[in-house]
Amino acid sequence: MENKLINNFVQQLKNNNEGSSWLDENFSKKMENVNEENAFIRPLPEIRSVAELAAHILIWRIEGIKKLQGVKSYVTMDSPENWRTNEELKIIGWKKLKANLLESQTELVNLLADKTDAYLEENDYVPGYSYKYLVEGLIHHDIYHLGQIGITLKLLNHKQQS
Repeated sequence: MENKLINNFVQQLKNNNEGSSWLDENFSKKMENVNEENAFIRPLPEIRSVAELAAHILIWRIEGIKKLQGVKSYVTMDSPENWRTNEELKIIGWKKLKANLLESQTELVNLLADKTDAYLEENDYVPGYSYKYLVEGLIHHDIYHLGQIGITLKLLNHKQQS
């Protein structure tokens, strides 16, 4: 069996992290100039910081990984972990948060690399939703928030130049 779909998902995840894509953007590239000083800054009160966005991506990746492993997960949109405050995240630190984000990507890629296309059609985590739906959602979620990180950084850079 060729497993074209699973291989495509794995490649998309790798590209989103540090590969190339038609977007010419990835997490590694976007975050190379993020540091302890600028990671926790909201450029505007209603715009999340890079750290807040990274932690949000991380919690949903962790939840996705649990679901793919058949482990029950309990995080919801209303859970406090969904959007942690900059004060909470400063305790963790940007370096650790960034490392955890990159590690979660590696864990997700490694988990999927051993699966088949048939696995993607299973739906053990929520009736009516396949693992394919979950993986596609994780990829879309990453790309969406990668764009938000880009906007946050652009606003921060504009603010510094003003």
